[in-house]
Amino acid sequence: MTAVVVEKPHLLSIRPAPAEAPGAGEVLVRVRRAGICGSDLHIFHGTNPFAKYPRVIGHEFAGEIAAVGPGVAGFSLGDRVVVDPVVACGHCYPCRIGRPNVCANLEVMGVHRDGGFRDTLAVPAVNAIPVGDLPFEVAAMAEPFSIAANVLERTGGAHADDTVLIYGAGMIGLTVLLAARLEGARCIVTDVDDARLARAAELGAARVLNARRESVAEAMKTENDGLGPSLVIEAAGAPGLVDEAVKLASPAGRIGLLGFTPEPTPIVQQEIVRKELTIAGSRLNRHLLPRVVVWFKTRRIDPRGLVTQVFPAADAQAAFDLIQRDPGSTMKVQLDFA
Repeated sequence: MTAVVVEKPHLLSIRPAPAEAPGAGEVLVRVRRAGICGSDLHIFHGTNPFAKYPRVIGHEFAGEIAAVGPGVAGFSLGDRVVVDPVVACGHCYPCRIGRPNVCANLEVMGVHRDGGFRDTLAVPAVNAIPVGDLPFEVAAMAEPFSIAANVLERTGGAHADDTVLIYGAGMIGLTVLLAARLEGARCIVTDVDDARLARAAELGAARVLNARRESVAEAMKTENDGLGPSLVIEAAGAPGLVDEAVKLASPAGRIGLLGFTPEPTPIVQQEIVRKELTIAGSRLNRHLLPRVVVWFKTRRIDPRGLVTQVFPAADAQAAFDLIQRDPGSTMKVQLDFA
């Protein structure tokens, strides 16, 4: 049995993992494919304050049911599933109002508890989402797209009459782009990396802006009848972008915050009130993986073009090295546990 473990900051190891058996209410997942996320890199670098070491990382993973624990119905051996990594208590105030992603006792697989970068993992049965015959590499993309689904739900959705400005053409920015386009929204993506902006254009962005060479503020003056974007998604996490989003957003606009930075972000409250803006933070997802699975199964979204490299799980260190050495060549790097 193989597990990819961050022993301590800056030390990644591949080591044997003890066999697991599912407990009551759990299923055992034989992991087949898993994606490397930026948060995995944060844990590797020691910049995630919630991680304890050593930690089996990984929260984007799909596989098949290898065993079913006591009290579990509805699963058969071999069923393909993707795992929702959000484990909530079900009893606190956020859970009671349907917001388990901000549970007061939240545990995220791969962060607070061991995750999916291992051959097998026992998970709560309610976190195993059936995917039918979806390929494992597709199913493993459901979690990143659930982040996009969540921020759009938090901001009222993206519609055909929306002009959407997306800060950041990384993996999350591109998932937001694809999800926002489902209902015909006009999407504009800004970043400082030309290769990433080229990908955004290929994926249907109506306009791409390199913020190093173009003024985003000037560009927005011609959008939405001169009012600016009706929906702004901040997926870059750079200081100052929230203030800019408040200034650029249309009256009655919405702003969704995905990026986060420890630096204080000044904003002008007068602008928020004057334009009656809605500003919503978004974290993880609230039971939205089934929605994403439907997007994939009906081909409304095909995420395969976002998977740029696949490494055997035993070569996880090489995968991490590539992402850090040449981030422009990578979008989603996956590990194969076949």
